[in-house]
Amino acid sequence: MADKPHITLGPGYVTEEYRVQILSAKRQPPSRMVLDTDSFNEIDDQFALIYALLAPELANLEAIYAAPFQNARAADPAEGMHKNLDEIHRVLDFMPDRQVPAFEGATRWMTAAGGPVPSAACSDLIERAHAGTSPLYVVAIGAPTNVASALLADPGIARKIVVVWLGGNALGWRTAAEFNLQQDPAASRVLLDSGVPLVHIPCMGVADRLVTTRGEIDQYVRPAGQIGAMLAKLYDDFVPDEPGRSKVIWDLAATAWVLQPDSLTAELTTSPVLTSEMTWSRDPQRHLILEVTGVQRDEIFGDLFRRLRSAAARIG
Repeated sequence: MADKPHITLGPGYVTEEYRVQILSAKRQPPSRMVLDTDSFNEIDDQFALIYALLAPELANLEAIYAAPFQNARAADPAEGMHKNLDEIHRVLDFMPDRQVPAFEGATRWMTAAGGPVPSAACSDLIERAHAGTSPLYVVAIGAPTNVASALLADPGIARKIVVVWLGGNALGWRTAAEFNLQQDPAASRVLLDSGVPLVHIPCMGVADRLVTTRGEIDQYVRPAGQIGAMLAKLYDDFVPDEPGRSKVIWDLAATAWVLQPDSLTAELTTSPVLTSEMTWSRDPQRHLILEVTGVQRDEIFGDLFRRLRSAAARIG
């Protein structure tokens, strides 16, 4: 049996009409955006972050938040968050013309009780959500602890932001379990149950198509100046040089959503319920979200490679 929704902010915060209007609008680069990332976890976040920083149409990338993570590279969420913050600053050092403030995120997971986890990222997100007249796009490519905490701390921001979250798997997949989602299931439920305008980008079944190889890295990334060399070294260090080996750069899907909208397909559907078994359950009475159903792999990598080449000519 499906679990009950974790939290419902209700139509007093966001009406279905507003959600449909925002999510169905013609896609174009947002006028305001923040990025929430677990950038030290592996290598796809750095590719996604560089992709955003290279885009002049994202001149209003206002802030970067360090998400928590925990695995063999970090003993607990606090260590993971601080390693992420250090990695964000390291990547920013390669882009002296794009200095974006970076903020510490949550140092623990959200409990089952669903209380917000205080952090500088949570506070900054709330402040920025209220500061502008146009919606703030929150592109989240890690565990959604910071974003869910902000929604719990100030539910009113649900009508001032649009969340683009890469997490979980396709709704028809046998399991919802995926790294970002299962790191903090409580926060994932808050996000899915909140009613905030949400673009959900599944990993298995959608973003897993964003595969590249050492051959492509050698030809299109490594020669692209200091930025390309940095990304190529990440690839070298993370991916064994073996015949037939490739690597999914998952998080490019989220950045591509705001930079190359025609390279992804999506449809309105009811927000899924995340069960205690880490599976999806469906309820036709639930609010609508926008579910990404496909990505055009060649267009997304082609755009990234062209931007890297242009950056190398500009800044070396």
